[in-house]
Amino acid sequence: MTTNASLQARRVAAVPRGVATANAVFAQRAEGSELWDAEGNRYIDFGGGIAVLNTGHRHPKVIAAVRDQLDAYTHTAFQIVPYEPYIALCERLNEIAPFKGPAKSILFSTGAEAVENAVKIARAHTGRTNVIAFTGAFHGRTLMTSALTGKVAPYKKKFGPMPAGVWHIPFPVAQHGVTVADSLKALEYLFRADVDPANVAAIIIEPVQGEGGFHPAPTDLLEALRKICDEHGILLIADEVQTGFARTGKMFGIENSGVEPDLITIAKSLAGGFPLSGVVGRAEIMDAPEPGGLGGTYAGSPLACAAALAVLDVIKEEKLIDRANALGDRMKGELTRFAQRNDIVPMAAIRGPGAMIAFDIVKDRVSQEPDADATKRVTQAALAEGLVLLSCGVHANTIRLLMPLTISDALLDEGMAKLERALVAANR
Repeated sequence: MTTNASLQARRVAAVPRGVATANAVFAQRAEGSELWDAEGNRYIDFGGGIAVLNTGHRHPKVIAAVRDQLDAYTHTAFQIVPYEPYIALCERLNEIAPFKGPAKSILFSTGAEAVENAVKIARAHTGRTNVIAFTGAFHGRTLMTSALTGKVAPYKKKFGPMPAGVWHIPFPVAQHGVTVADSLKALEYLFRADVDPANVAAIIIEPVQGEGGFHPAPTDLLEALRKICDEHGILLIADEVQTGFARTGKMFGIENSGVEPDLITIAKSLAGGFPLSGVVGRAEIMDAPEPGGLGGTYAGSPLACAAALAVLDVIKEEKLIDRANALGDRMKGELTRFAQRNDIVPMAAIRGPGAMIAFDIVKDRVSQEPDADATKRVTQAALAEGLVLLSCGVHANTIRLLMPLTISDALLDEGMAKLERALVAANR
């Protein structure tokens, strides 16, 4: 019999340690908001493949769309023989772009690839080279996106010099003692000391930081950035890789602020588990690169495009934007109740828009000092309870909740009960 232990031994022998694995259980099958491992153990999935499964594992409409496409063709390379699903998806994305005016879209395969190409498009449009990002940000693991990412270990450690022309300013987080005023002052100092704003192509920001700890970007920060970008001819890029497609109670996270970006990067839940990403932007900006300057052999796979078109239908038909808000309210209520108990690990800073919810594990409720060790105990206890749970944050003490938006109330309640027991177990 194949066991988790035997698969783990094979994994250690065959796969380099550079790709970390949070849990030593191996998926055998999955449906909706549940999955089963190689030994038949059942789990409720509060990780969602890191926010990839807003429509759940193997949504019937997504699977049906992919099967239909599979019977037609699987690959031609859009640059060689184009196909309608790519065009149809770009048309749909242009319709829902979170800014006024004509839009155009281009498709890729991964979130990092989308961010890389957003930078290329911004540079082509502006004729400038520099890009400003934020501490705590996560934009990918390629060299350029690692440079943009605001965390050294493990994303930059041992990888040598990062690409030039990337600058960071502090991201405002109340519990870290950083205000919006601090961030804007740092940006002002950056413009005075290190980089001329006339040579800045773009400022990139996550509407809600993902790996950095699920911290929403304050609206007044986004408004100030929009004004600064307009003043200096800088493009504003919203990295919507994790926040996109109904997760935050809006189609895109930036819409919670009312601020309009120039470009957005998308991936993760775009295609319901199939590898697909893209850049959506103002048409005149998107047309800046020369023909052949953008693309990729597998970029915009026909199978993934078919899946994405079905995902957009499911979000609309099943009212997943409204569902995200309802789930978020329900989770926050339960988490607030948990936090009042004295027999669980101390919790703090319950937060997040829509169903992009997180909270911190701290050593005590007074000092609120981060407790990474206790956080690890929580995720391990959750797995033992049959709950897939993810941590994140610059201090590794944030628990993030990313269940599919299609989860039933019954499964949500069961999962939250498992989380409650894990919080108790981690305090022993």
